[in-house]
Amino acid sequence: MSALVTYQLRGSIAVVTIDNPPVNAISQKVRAELDAAVTRLSEDTNAVAAVITGAGKVFIGGADISEFGKPPQAPFLTEVLTRLEDCPKPIVAAINGAALGGGLEVALATHGRVAVSSVSLGLPEVTLGVLPGAGGTQRLPRLIGTDAALDIITTGKPVKGDTALALGLMDEVSEQPDLLDAALRLAEKIAQAGAPQATGLRALPAQPANGFDSIRSKVKASAPGQVSALKAIDAVEAATKLGRTEGLAEERRLFLELMETPQRAALIHAFFSERKAAHQPDVAGLMPEPFTEIGVVGGGTMGAGIATAALSAGLTVTLIERDQAAADKAFETISGNLAGAVKRGKLSEEARQSILAEKLTTSTSYDALSTSDILIEAVFESMDVKKQVFAQLDAVAKPGATLATNTSYLDINEIAASTTRPQGVIGLHFFSPAHVMRLLEVVVAEKTSPAHTARAFALAKRLGKIGVRAGVCDGFIGNRILSHYKTATDHMVMDGASPYDIDAAVTALGFAMGPFQVSDLAGIDIGHAARQRRKPFRHALERSADYADRLFENGWLGRKTGRGFYIYDTNSQKGRINPDVLPLIEAERKAAGIKPRHFSMEEIQRRYMAAMINEAARVLTDGIAQRPSDIDVVFLSGYGFPRWRGGPMHFADSQGLAKVLDDIRSFASDDAHFWSVAPLLEELVANGQTFNDLNKASTKDTNS
Repeated sequence: MSALVTYQLRGSIAVVTIDNPPVNAISQKVRAELDAAVTRLSEDTNAVAAVITGAGKVFIGGADISEFGKPPQAPFLTEVLTRLEDCPKPIVAAINGAALGGGLEVALATHGRVAVSSVSLGLPEVTLGVLPGAGGTQRLPRLIGTDAALDIITTGKPVKGDTALALGLMDEVSEQPDLLDAALRLAEKIAQAGAPQATGLRALPAQPANGFDSIRSKVKASAPGQVSALKAIDAVEAATKLGRTEGLAEERRLFLELMETPQRAALIHAFFSERKAAHQPDVAGLMPEPFTEIGVVGGGTMGAGIATAALSAGLTVTLIERDQAAADKAFETISGNLAGAVKRGKLSEEARQSILAEKLTTSTSYDALSTSDILIEAVFESMDVKKQVFAQLDAVAKPGATLATNTSYLDINEIAASTTRPQGVIGLHFFSPAHVMRLLEVVVAEKTSPAHTARAFALAKRLGKIGVRAGVCDGFIGNRILSHYKTATDHMVMDGASPYDIDAAVTALGFAMGPFQVSDLAGIDIGHAARQRRKPFRHALERSADYADRLFENGWLGRKTGRGFYIYDTNSQKGRINPDVLPLIEAERKAAGIKPRHFSMEEIQRRYMAAMINEAARVLTDGIAQRPSDIDVVFLSGYGFPRWRGGPMHFADSQGLAKVLDDIRSFASDDAHFWSVAPLLEELVANGQTFNDLNKASTKDTNS
């Protein structure tokens, strides 16, 4: 086997290069060879210092994910970094690219740090349910102060080179061609100054400005229910009270505690599920056709959001609207979206102006789309309207162009059949706001060719979104399941639960919003339209629960009108209970002859989740989703499911499928039609299997 860590002298400075593609992950072999390189430096009479850098475009991308879930093997990174830090000869990190997790912890243990300005430095461990476990919680606060360190550690968000320099995390920022020379100069300078200063042996950092309790309160509010960030705060607090040896021991103790939590398992599941979602057997090995020009039809909220996402990814966009006034309004919406990116520091004002001037064209003529590689329709949710649009796209699009519809519910097979090129038609279901939300359901129709499927997934990646394959049905993966558990909440309301009790129960599960808060955000008119569309297809045994139509009839459309299930005004921007809603519901119950009963928070949660899981099992049986983990990704990325619970399928496994099945059978005593058990759920319980067993089988199929 070739060496993953090389050692070469440049004059009197040793250059230690980690070369473990693709991201120079710190595998067991890398740790062992890095440890050996430090020992060699200590004994090398020709070397006075060393520089550590990474081969390629990454310094060190973190832990080796192939080792996740396996027993750790010596040497452990904590021990390697302590020996590195205690080396009598200075070691400088030349950070040529991303330094994340253990990669940043390596840099923290060195005696000086030089980075390129575009570098990404971060400790994302809390997003995986753990905390930095190789000295990150002890060295970072000693280097940059407790407040700044807590912000980086508890959010998991990376910082760039200029910010790192201002914080004191970097000694110098240099551009790529000069990086190694700058690091060599710094190493020589430190060597001439005498014994290097170990970060871990610096003075204890001060307490945060407002105290640790205020930090804990802030984290609890921003990440309710998640434990890893709170444990990370405990570890940083230890750094303010304990020396290096004791602090590292406390960090390790807390790290091992988190390793045993269900949240850690859920977050690791979420991480791997997102990586797996893009792996599609029918497009494996296919090189997607290139694309540089995107056409968008419709400049409303969704169309403008899609255009913004494409422009932000460096693509050229032509947007079509019905008249010049609508086109101008779409341009202003996109301009505003990009201004938001400038405000958030994601884009410079100069870049925004350049994009608007050079990359965006608005028009009222479909002929302007003749050179577009991918054309995305984002018009009103009507089959007739969409067919009209696709007839025009079919007439002007160049051969080989991909024609995509952004429909949330409609039959894409029917849309494709209205064109002369059904093999090029696909669904791209974006989530609003499209330039912010990460989820993109790639809905593959019966005649969609693998080439266009591969291109759709390539577009998702280019836009920075998580593409999840879905089959054609009413609502695809997410909205089909949503319709089912929303129906369960409607039944509970009719039977006696208040919308506000349900929202409280759902947010207590870890969701950012309850279903009625979501209805207000989306618009009561959207739900009304969906119910009207489905009414002709209602099953004879389906219960009626149309109380929300009374809100629609009153013009209470949610946030957009300032009143829905909640009231929104200057005194209650997040919403307060609308006192006129409960009397409307009581009248509906009375008209239906229903005597209301009490629902406990636990029962609301059990019904909510059981309905979600049951319909998800049917989605799997019908082939609408390829694997349970894809359903988890859809709900984690598009529906506010708490990430630390891993998604509905992982949640079901963690609760026990037999328990979920018992709940559904119990609820069926009220409504045998709605609570009919999904056969797949019964089958898994009978065979002693889990949804994750289906994920494992899917992985074998993908790799075979």
